[in-house]
Amino acid sequence: MSQHDDFLPDDEHEFDEEWVSKSQRKREMEQLQELGTKLPELNKEQLAKVPMSDTLRSAIEEAQRLQPRSEATRRQLQYIGRLMRGEDADEIQAAVDQFEAGKQAHLQVFHKLERWRDRLILGDNTDLQAYLSEDTGADIQHLRQLLRNAKKEASLGKPPVAAKKLFKYLRERAEV
Repeated sequence: MSQHDDFLPDDEHEFDEEWVSKSQRKREMEQLQELGTKLPELNKEQLAKVPMSDTLRSAIEEAQRLQPRSEATRRQLQYIGRLMRGEDADEIQAAVDQFEAGKQAHLQVFHKLERWRDRLILGDNTDLQAYLSEDTGADIQHLRQLLRNAKKEASLGKPPVAAKKLFKYLRERAEV
Protein backbone atom coordinates (compact mmCIF):
# COMPACT_ATOMS: atom_id res chain seq x y z
CA MET A 1 0.00 0.00 0.00
CA SER A 2 1.22 3.44 -0.77
CA GLN A 3 1.27 6.50 1.44
CA HIS A 4 -1.81 7.82 -0.40
CA ASP A 5 -4.16 5.01 0.74
CA ASP A 6 -5.82 7.42 3.18
CA PHE A 7 -7.29 9.14 0.15
CA LEU A 8 -9.06 6.08 -1.21
CA PRO A 9 -12.66 6.61 -2.28
CA ASP A 10 -15.26 5.30 0.18
CA ASP A 11 -16.15 2.30 -1.96
CA GLU A 12 -12.55 1.06 -1.76
CA HIS A 13 -12.71 1.16 2.08
CA GLU A 14 -15.43 -1.47 1.92
CA PHE A 15 -12.77 -4.09 1.17
CA ASP A 16 -10.52 -3.02 4.05
CA GLU A 17 -11.87 -5.04 7.01
CA GLU A 18 -9.94 -3.02 9.60
CA TRP A 19 -11.26 0.34 8.44
CA VAL A 20 -13.97 1.80 10.67
CA SER A 21 -15.56 5.17 10.13
CA LYS A 22 -15.00 7.92 12.66
CA SER A 23 -18.76 8.01 13.31
CA GLN A 24 -18.82 4.27 14.02
CA ARG A 25 -15.88 4.56 16.43
CA LYS A 26 -17.66 7.42 18.19
CA ARG A 27 -20.87 5.36 18.53
CA GLU A 28 -18.87 2.46 19.98
CA MET A 29 -17.16 4.78 22.50
CA GLU A 30 -20.54 6.24 23.51
CA GLN A 31 -21.89 2.72 24.06
CA LEU A 32 -18.90 1.90 26.27
CA GLN A 33 -19.44 5.18 28.16
CA GLU A 34 -23.12 4.33 28.69
CA LEU A 35 -22.25 0.84 29.91
CA GLY A 36 -19.65 2.37 32.22
CA THR A 37 -22.27 4.64 33.82
CA LYS A 38 -24.37 1.60 34.77
CA LEU A 39 -21.55 -0.09 36.70
CA PRO A 40 -21.42 2.28 39.73
CA GLU A 41 -25.17 1.67 40.20
CA LEU A 42 -24.55 -2.01 40.97
CA ASN A 43 -24.18 -3.24 44.54
CA LYS A 44 -21.05 -5.00 45.86
CA GLU A 45 -22.37 -8.52 45.27
CA GLN A 46 -23.29 -7.72 41.67
CA LEU A 47 -19.95 -5.99 41.00
CA ALA A 48 -18.11 -9.05 42.31
CA LYS A 49 -19.76 -11.11 39.56
CA VAL A 50 -18.77 -8.73 36.73
CA PRO A 51 -15.54 -9.70 34.95
CA MET A 52 -13.27 -6.64 34.91
CA SER A 53 -9.76 -5.44 35.67
CA ASP A 54 -8.72 -4.27 39.12
CA THR A 55 -8.15 -0.76 37.73
CA LEU A 56 -11.74 -0.54 36.50
CA ARG A 57 -13.06 -2.03 39.74
CA SER A 58 -11.26 0.58 41.85
CA ALA A 59 -12.48 3.39 39.53
CA ILE A 60 -16.06 2.17 40.00
CA GLU A 61 -15.65 2.01 43.77
CA GLU A 62 -14.33 5.58 43.71
CA ALA A 63 -17.35 6.70 41.65
CA GLN A 64 -19.65 5.11 44.23
CA ARG A 65 -18.01 7.16 46.99
CA LEU A 66 -18.50 10.48 45.20
CA GLN A 67 -21.56 12.71 45.51
CA PRO A 68 -24.13 11.94 42.81
CA ARG A 69 -24.51 14.52 40.02
CA SER A 70 -21.30 16.31 40.93
CA GLU A 71 -18.58 17.45 38.57
CA ALA A 72 -16.21 14.93 40.17
CA THR A 73 -18.68 12.12 39.44
CA ARG A 74 -19.00 13.24 35.82
CA ARG A 75 -15.20 13.18 35.39
CA GLN A 76 -14.97 9.79 37.12
CA LEU A 77 -17.61 8.35 34.78
CA GLN A 78 -15.63 9.64 31.80
CA TYR A 79 -12.55 7.93 33.22
CA ILE A 80 -14.52 4.70 33.62
CA GLY A 81 -15.60 5.04 29.98
CA ARG A 82 -11.97 5.34 28.90
CA LEU A 83 -11.03 2.29 30.97
CA MET A 84 -13.87 0.35 29.35
CA ARG A 85 -11.96 0.49 26.03
CA GLY A 86 -9.49 -2.05 27.40
CA GLU A 87 -12.13 -4.37 28.87
CA ASP A 88 -14.22 -7.18 27.39
CA ALA A 89 -17.35 -5.09 26.95
CA ASP A 90 -19.43 -8.05 25.77
CA GLU A 91 -18.89 -9.99 29.01
CA ILE A 92 -19.56 -6.90 31.13
CA GLN A 93 -22.72 -6.12 29.12
CA ALA A 94 -23.93 -9.72 29.54
CA ALA A 95 -23.50 -9.49 33.33
CA VAL A 96 -25.29 -6.12 33.51
CA ASP A 97 -28.11 -7.43 31.30
CA GLN A 98 -28.54 -10.39 33.64
CA PHE A 99 -28.89 -8.08 36.65
CA GLU A 100 -31.36 -5.85 34.80
CA ALA A 101 -33.41 -8.89 33.76
CA GLY A 102 -33.63 -9.96 37.40
CA LYS A 103 -34.67 -6.44 38.38
CA GLN A 104 -37.34 -6.44 35.67
CA ALA A 105 -38.69 -9.81 36.84
CA HIS A 106 -38.86 -8.49 40.40
CA LEU A 107 -40.83 -5.45 39.20
CA GLN A 108 -43.27 -7.67 37.32
CA VAL A 109 -43.96 -9.69 40.47
CA PHE A 110 -44.38 -6.48 42.46
CA HIS A 111 -46.92 -5.09 39.96
CA LYS A 112 -48.79 -8.39 39.91
CA LEU A 113 -49.11 -8.26 43.70
CA GLU A 114 -50.36 -4.67 43.52
CA ARG A 115 -53.04 -5.74 41.04
CA TRP A 116 -54.07 -8.63 43.31
CA ARG A 117 -54.33 -6.29 46.30
CA ASP A 118 -56.51 -3.82 44.39
CA ARG A 119 -58.62 -6.61 42.91
CA LEU A 120 -59.18 -8.19 46.33
CA ILE A 121 -60.11 -4.89 48.00
CA LEU A 122 -62.43 -3.73 45.23
CA GLY A 123 -63.76 -7.14 44.26
CA ASP A 124 -65.98 -9.72 45.83
CA ASN A 125 -65.70 -13.32 47.01
CA THR A 126 -65.00 -14.62 43.47
CA ASP A 127 -61.79 -12.56 43.37
CA LEU A 128 -60.79 -14.00 46.73
CA GLN A 129 -61.48 -17.52 45.45
CA ALA A 130 -59.40 -16.80 42.32
CA TYR A 131 -56.47 -15.70 44.50
CA LEU A 132 -56.84 -18.73 46.78
CA SER A 133 -56.81 -21.07 43.78
CA GLU A 134 -53.48 -19.48 42.76
CA ASP A 135 -52.00 -19.48 46.29
CA THR A 136 -53.24 -22.68 47.91
CA GLY A 137 -51.15 -22.23 51.07
CA ALA A 138 -52.60 -18.87 52.10
CA ASP A 139 -54.16 -18.48 55.55
CA ILE A 140 -57.80 -17.88 54.57
CA GLN A 141 -58.92 -16.47 57.92
CA HIS A 142 -56.01 -14.04 58.14
CA LEU A 143 -56.53 -12.97 54.52
CA ARG A 144 -60.24 -12.36 55.10
CA GLN A 145 -59.47 -10.27 58.19
CA LEU A 146 -56.95 -8.18 56.24
CA LEU A 147 -59.51 -7.71 53.47
CA ARG A 148 -62.27 -6.64 55.89
CA ASN A 149 -59.97 -4.07 57.45
CA ALA A 150 -58.79 -2.75 54.07
CA LYS A 151 -62.33 -2.49 52.68
CA LYS A 152 -63.58 -0.71 55.83
CA GLU A 153 -60.62 1.65 55.70
CA ALA A 154 -61.26 2.44 52.01
CA SER A 155 -64.97 3.07 52.59
CA LEU A 156 -64.18 5.52 55.41
CA GLY A 157 -61.53 7.30 53.33
CA LYS A 158 -58.78 6.61 55.86
CA PRO A 159 -55.09 6.27 54.98
CA PRO A 160 -54.30 2.82 53.50
CA VAL A 161 -52.66 1.22 56.54
CA ALA A 162 -54.63 -2.02 56.26
CA ALA A 163 -54.12 -2.10 52.48
CA LYS A 164 -50.37 -1.93 53.10
CA LYS A 165 -50.63 -4.81 55.57
CA LEU A 166 -52.56 -6.79 52.96
CA PHE A 167 -49.89 -6.07 50.35
CA LYS A 168 -47.16 -7.09 52.80
CA TYR A 169 -48.96 -10.39 53.42
CA LEU A 170 -49.34 -11.00 49.66
CA ARG A 171 -45.63 -10.25 49.16
CA GLU A 172 -44.66 -12.65 51.96
CA ARG A 173 -46.82 -15.32 50.37
CA ALA A 174 -45.18 -14.74 46.97
CA GLU A 175 -41.72 -15.24 48.48
CA VAL A 176 -42.65 -18.65 49.90
